[in-house]
Amino acid sequence: MAAVTVIGGGPAGLFAAETLAAAGHAVTLHDRMPSVGRKFLMAGRGGLNLTHAEDFEAFAGRYGSAAARLRPMLEAFPPSALVAWAEGLGQPTFVGSSGRVFPKALKASPLLRAWLARLTALGVTIRTRSEWRGWTEDGALRFRTPDGETTERPDATVLALGGASWPRLGSDGGWAAWLGDVAPFRPANMGFDVAWSPVMQAFAGQPLKGIALRFGDRTVRGEAMVTRYGLEGGALYALSAPLRDAIAAKGSAQVTFDLRPEMTAGALTARLSQGKPGQSLSNHLRKALKLSPVEINLLREAHGKDLPTQPGALAAAIKAAPIRLTGVQGLARAISSAGGVRLDALDDHLMLKARPGVFVAGEMLDWEAPTGGYLLQASFATGLAAANGLILRLRGDT
Repeated sequence: MAAVTVIGGGPAGLFAAETLAAAGHAVTLHDRMPSVGRKFLMAGRGGLNLTHAEDFEAFAGRYGSAAARLRPMLEAFPPSALVAWAEGLGQPTFVGSSGRVFPKALKASPLLRAWLARLTALGVTIRTRSEWRGWTEDGALRFRTPDGETTERPDATVLALGGASWPRLGSDGGWAAWLGDVAPFRPANMGFDVAWSPVMQAFAGQPLKGIALRFGDRTVRGEAMVTRYGLEGGALYALSAPLRDAIAAKGSAQVTFDLRPEMTAGALTARLSQGKPGQSLSNHLRKALKLSPVEINLLREAHGKDLPTQPGALAAAIKAAPIRLTGVQGLARAISSAGGVRLDALDDHLMLKARPGVFVAGEMLDWEAPTGGYLLQASFATGLAAANGLILRLRGDT
């Protein structure tokens, strides 16, 4: 039995700890917060989207430039394995209409309670309010605790301290000070700034449902939410990486809304040609196409107050409403982050090349993905990969 330290009490760290303890190792897990799984519980407020049921090839492609490196880990722990794990903890799941997978309880707390009970039964020691502060000169792990600084000298270590988003939940990226090869953090799955008129700002909190967004050669279907600062929501998150990079390079980016993607321009034109004489344009759009007040005002933001009245031109405006994004919301409000430990700083088992015996997992790694279950799936898969790599090293197999 080896002594192993896991640092970070999010999904990647907890799953690594479970894997290592199940293999017979003595595991101590540290977390700087008063309790573990805080970001996991936050995800539960949205129903806890564990993973996604789409075809694996499409699933693996959601990880962009990191897809090739993550693929073997996702193959070793695919969505079906995550579902089986959750159900093994007494939490049955279901697939939503969009293919997203949720526990039937639609919250994280029952799953986390069962998970922590399993870890306790496996003998995992959890130490909260224990903040990792790097290494001593002779290589011991340093921790700041309410009782002062302590050190540990485990046989191997897993780092799973998260990225830099939602820092109030525990992952603030401060660990980068003790690791050398770290890509700068950037927000991912975040909201975007729009220079709304005062009229549009009054619609803050109103959803735009069943829309399609186009940026460059990509179009995504989904939902968006109007905020006082601009826009957020799943459709924006799916395009967040290229939009963020375009804004960084050019200062702004234009997305194009299709407010009725299920209808062709011809079908819209036919509907709009049937209006009654004398009614206002707003009433006409509401009755003919069931456009909501927020959708009608989005059209005016995109095309100007004087919308075209000819059916064909109005249909074209509905199918292509351009909105300019002028900035991004920061890490403090982003769902996740890009940047972190560069993948080329790790071997095939996620061990730091510069620090043998130290493995890295979860959102600490330099990868990003849209919402939809991809974030949690990769966190679990990399947690398993790091734990298995550590087990192989302790056996002398690497």
